[in-house]
Amino acid sequence: MRQIDHLIQIHDLGKQYLSGDIRVDAIDGMNLSIDDGDFIAVMGQSGSGKSTLLSILGGLNHPSRGEVYVDSLDLYALTAEQRADFRSEYLGFIFQSFQLVPYLTVLENVTLPMAVTGRKQKIKKQMALEVIERVGLIEKAGRLPDQLSGGEQERVAIARAIVNKPPIILADEPTGNLDTHTANEIMLLLKSLNEEGHTIIVVTHNPDVETYATRCVNVRDGKLLLN
Repeated sequence: MRQIDHLIQIHDLGKQYLSGDIRVDAIDGMNLSIDDGDFIAVMGQSGSGKSTLLSILGGLNHPSRGEVYVDSLDLYALTAEQRADFRSEYLGFIFQSFQLVPYLTVLENVTLPMAVTGRKQKIKKQMALEVIERVGLIEKAGRLPDQLSGGEQERVAIARAIVNKPPIILADEPTGNLDTHTANEIMLLLKSLNEEGHTIIVVTHNPDVETYATRCVNVRDGKLLLN
């Protein structure tokens, strides 16, 4: 049995796709360890494999080979239902395109991840309002996503990601659609969450993100280049 000494540990990770008759290595032999409390920036150009890596770490994309351990759990030895439970308990996702439900208010969007928790509605609302206030949008809790700026929508996405208090936050290009000032505000918010104890993994091609991270790794052609 492999000894697991880190919060997240991947070994000889590989992911292949078929493009016509050609087999493409999106991930090729990655090894990486991430500790509790780390703020990791995964840097790389489009098509380098960094978003594929994030989806595998999030239990969303079964690797072609290798192992992924999170808190000593062999992630892809779990059943699909067990992985869904794992995601609900351990992970908060922040997507580049926000993925907010357009016909739900800010409050309703942030409440969504608690749908399967079994908490009473009053508790869900209270928890949602707390994180909405945490990201500075309490006065806009009743608005729809299209009534918000891009930066505000990103803050809603962050509130939704942290409402269940997951230990790990995975962010895919969280500043990709934002201007420089707003991007810096979002990174400062993620940094403060990291300082409060969340382990954060950010995938990005924005070199400015590196200044907020405790560690940076580079991905090129599906391979990990450690700094």
